Amino acid sequence: MYENSGKGCSSIEVGRAALHIALTANRCEENRMKEQLASQGIKSTAVDFGGEFIPSIVKIIERAVVAAQRQHLVTETHVGAGAVAGAAHEALEQVKNKAVGFNVGGKIGIARCGEHLCVAIYMGVGVLNLNEMCVGLAHRSLASDE
Repeated sequence: MYENSGKGCSSIEVGRAALHIALTANRCEENRMKEQLASQGIKSTAVDFGGEFIPSIVKIIERAVVAAQRQHLVTETHVGAGAVAGAAHEALEQVKNKAVGFNVGGKIGIARCGEHLCVAIYMGVGVLNLNEMCVGLAHRSLASDE
């Protein structure tokens, strides 16, 4: 699936990994994806979210930061938290125009390999069962030892 022969990963590969884990349908599938990515040298995690879009923005970013820290994708410093929060915010900016005023629900996927960190947001936007699908994806770079 991913070409990683000890040379490290590219930002494209890490972005693809974040999107893949965000697309998982349940925890079992998510755990299988995490194991598959780990075998390629990519750390990953995912977290669900839902609610009215505007009030949920802070919670979505907080969940991304907490998940990344708990799974040791970043350290518990302002540098690590800032990288995840910045990427999550940018990914949300990409879907904002469709989501404002609606309920949203979906999954945040986070992946890290070396200096590359990507956050993917996959969500449904709508009212009742009338949904539109949105994807946002952002990248940040941080030191390998961070």
